[in-house]
Order: sequence, then structure tokens, then C-alpha cells
Amino acid sequence: MILEGKAWIFGDDIDTDAIIPARYLNTHDPEELARHCMEDADPEFASKVSRGDFIVAGKNFGCGSSREHAPISIKAAGVGGIIAVSFARIFFRNAMNIGLPIWECPEAVQAIQKGDSIKVDVEKGAIELPQKGYTFQATPLPEFIQQLIVNGGLVNYVRLKLGKEAL
Repeated sequence: MILEGKAWIFGDDIDTDAIIPARYLNTHDPEELARHCMEDADPEFASKVSRGDFIVAGKNFGCGSSREHAPISIKAAGVGGIIAVSFARIFFRNAMNIGLPIWECPEAVQAIQKGDSIKVDVEKGAIELPQKGYTFQATPLPEFIQQLIVNGGLVNYVRLKLGKEAL
């Protein structure tokens, strides 16, 4: 699977309150959460992000609380994936559970600028900047995690394995 989109740049220590402010946690509706995604970090993000775009961030992306609202809002906003120097561990796990692809690749983060075109080969973990002629190697996502992404997250993956209709 190849993902393509443009880069949206964020810094270090972007916490879950910046991703989805606490004032919107009274809903679990992904579409409503998407309308406020990254609102406190970039008020225009949710209205300007295009389906498939990437969030590119520094270290410790998703720190703060363990709420799943944060990765849900990002995925619902249409973000194709996140490339960061590092992720908070609970955010990393929550992203995997909902099928939101993420990669740790400090070299790519250093080279990517706002608006750059990005192509990611999910199977290989290759992050390409076609306009700049650069390719970076992130750790490939394990096959199991790739299946979670393809199936829309852990719940759908399990439902399909059990022969039930996906959500």
C-alpha cells in the first residue's frame, strides 16, 4: 500500500490536548472530533487538511492523556499517517488500535518542510520526498499492524476474523 499526501509540520511534545482540546471530549463522534483536530496547535488545520495528508512532528507526539479521541480525530480528519521523531507510547498503541499508520523517522522529519509531497510505502516503511529526490527508511510496520491498518483498526480486524460484519 502506498500513501500519498502533503506535509503539515508540528513541533515537539504535541500533547493530546493540542490534538483534540478537552472541551470537545463530550462526544465520541469521529466527524465532530475531526472538525476540531489540531485546533489548539493550528486553528486552520481541520479546515485545510486534505485526505491523505501527513502530520510530521518532532519528539514525543501524542504525550499527555491516554484518550483515544486524539488519534480518532486525526484519522477522521483524513490524515493518511504521522511521521515523527518519536511518539508517546500510549498514543502509539491507540493509533495502532484504530488503524492510523505512524512511523518514527528522525531523518525524514528533519528533511520535510510544510507542504512537501510525501509518499510512504507502508509495507517497506520507505518515506519518499519525490520533489526533493530523498528516500528515508523508517522501521516497517509489522505485518499484523499492516493488517490492522488495512482493516480499519483492531475492532474491525477481530470482527472480520470472527466472521462478523465490520463496523
